Amino acid sequence: MQLYCESIIEYKRLKTREVKIGDLLIGNFHPIRVQTMTTTDTMDTIATVEQSIRCIEAGSELVRITAPSKNEAENLLNIKNELHKRGYHVPLVADIHFTPNAAEIAARIVEKVRVNPGNYVDKKKFEQIDYTDAEYAEEIDRIRERFTPLVKICKEYGTAMRIGTNHGSLSDRIMSRYGDTPIGMVESAMEFLRIARAETYHNIILSMKSSNPQVMVQAYRLLIKMMQDEFGEIYPLHLGVTEAGDGEDGRIKSAVGIGTLLEDGIGDTIRVSLTEDPEFEIPVCKDLVKRYSLPNPSAGGASDSENLKLPYSAFEYQRRETFAVDNIGAKQVPVVVADLSKIEKITPTHLQSIGYTYNEATDKWAISDAAADYVFTGNQLLDFELPGTLKVIVYPDAWFEAKDKAKYFPIYSDKGFVEAAITSDKLNFVMVDCFSDETTINDFTYLDKLANNKSVVICLSSTNTNAMQSVRRMFAEFMNRKIQNPVVLITDSGWQTPDEHLIHFATETGALFLEGMGDGICLGYSGAMQLENVKASGRTYLEVKDIYQFTNNTAFSILQATRTRISKTEYISCPSCGRTLFDLQETTAKIRAVTNHLKGLKIAIMGCIVNGPGEMADADFGYVGSGPGKITLYKGKEVMKRNVNSEVAVEELINLIKENGSWVEE
Repeated sequence: MQLYCESIIEYKRLKTREVKIGDLLIGNFHPIRVQTMTTTDTMDTIATVEQSIRCIEAGSELVRITAPSKNEAENLLNIKNELHKRGYHVPLVADIHFTPNAAEIAARIVEKVRVNPGNYVDKKKFEQIDYTDAEYAEEIDRIRERFTPLVKICKEYGTAMRIGTNHGSLSDRIMSRYGDTPIGMVESAMEFLRIARAETYHNIILSMKSSNPQVMVQAYRLLIKMMQDEFGEIYPLHLGVTEAGDGEDGRIKSAVGIGTLLEDGIGDTIRVSLTEDPEFEIPVCKDLVKRYSLPNPSAGGASDSENLKLPYSAFEYQRRETFAVDNIGAKQVPVVVADLSKIEKITPTHLQSIGYTYNEATDKWAISDAAADYVFTGNQLLDFELPGTLKVIVYPDAWFEAKDKAKYFPIYSDKGFVEAAITSDKLNFVMVDCFSDETTINDFTYLDKLANNKSVVICLSSTNTNAMQSVRRMFAEFMNRKIQNPVVLITDSGWQTPDEHLIHFATETGALFLEGMGDGICLGYSGAMQLENVKASGRTYLEVKDIYQFTNNTAFSILQATRTRISKTEYISCPSCGRTLFDLQETTAKIRAVTNHLKGLKIAIMGCIVNGPGEMADADFGYVGSGPGKITLYKGKEVMKRNVNSEVAVEELINLIKENGSWVEE
């Protein structure tokens, strides 16, 4: 195994222990299972049963139900019996947070229990505590004493368990020793896993969830390495980006985190946590996992896998070192390139889709925060004056004819650039197809000739089915060869539905941005795309007037999800569950409507106090349900206003943002 997966240059599933949940087998190369969680009151048996059925019929292979107290845990029996009565036998999972006795009740009823190590026994008051090694060991003994009875019950009843660590729910003890870090998340889970193993209990699945995909990916990789080093085996892994939000951003953020790991062959079961009805999560899960049921050809050079030196750390973020070519590379944010080359006659109106609006009366351009930096027009020179910040990429013949060489720049094939008689002194884009049978780049002939040319931005793509691994391998070659040209990632989608496109783009490019690879992004389509293929009713909140706007939105959303370029407000909203104290979907939409112009601000919208303060982790401001009709407002992790009436809570949130100097007028 290479550090954390079987191969970094080709798709190979990671071997894990086999775990049985009811009649469902997980791990050990079984299909990747999809699941969701109910949002109904667990004490409302019929409502929970009917929502569970909708989820099952949508394709959910497990259904998770919250059991915050003894009463809810006991009512799981009624829910299970009613489901069986109606002919549904999908395994049920009890979600436990603070209450060990609820877990022990549930473990005798349902097929699986989920415990959160940070909440299950440890204290969570956001206090710094200094422990000696002896005191720390005493705390571990206390956890063992409280946790072991549940392990024994699970072992007796054949009940599976998920040890589910959440980034925002790390205990004060873990935070005091390890900080708010992926290694702290891993150690939190490993403590519980060691206790279970000491009881020879192995029917265990683990998860490392975070609302930040970068933290999430690093934590899973560290967990795999630690399990392999300490135990010589790996337990099945449940993947998810917690509090991902809704609409396009929720799907993109989930695909960036989950997709990155799936690309590496990691993951045995997944959940996409959207602030939407739970049955709508399942199609997104299916779109994610179906990519890995297709034939998986080698990413090229598989025989060199063991010999390939990984020139960067897989467990921490560090951007690849590049030099700057114009506004691309070095420490500059990644650029966005819009492809308008399929438009026969480009007009100023077409630029509205990529963030530029022309006002004839004032003869001025308005430029949005999500405005593309470059536009590719093929052989077309534009017959109107461009916005001040926009630049145009064209084929060499068109560039040669262009009068404004400060605005127009050529794009070549690798061979075309090397053999060109004339090139730009300032900026040349050079296309490289990574490890494809159709290119001579396999022997690096042209690469060596254009490497480190201070005018060259390399555009990397791959025609392989598993393109991400091919592009990542090329990055490894760049780094090992000390090639520091900036790189634009080129990704085409041949899928059909909006969600398929979002998932494809986010997975292929997001995985690389999370590893510090990429100085720009350009998205396109390998097949015929039409407007009806990108509109989705019921959950779309970003404007979609044509495919170009859809693609531009997606590119900026990917950069936002990977925290590499911030262009809008970020919402960390929970998917709701039986503990939720207000209508999350309605409230999220209401807050989004009045704050979506606050570029760079992170706002958490959490349904209850159980997850609220912790799960919103690195949010700037938080809106958390604290009781029926009551909201508590946070700045970071600090309570600012308690028990605010829900009718005025959104207005009070705005006032809080203003009081702290973070508000700007639209």
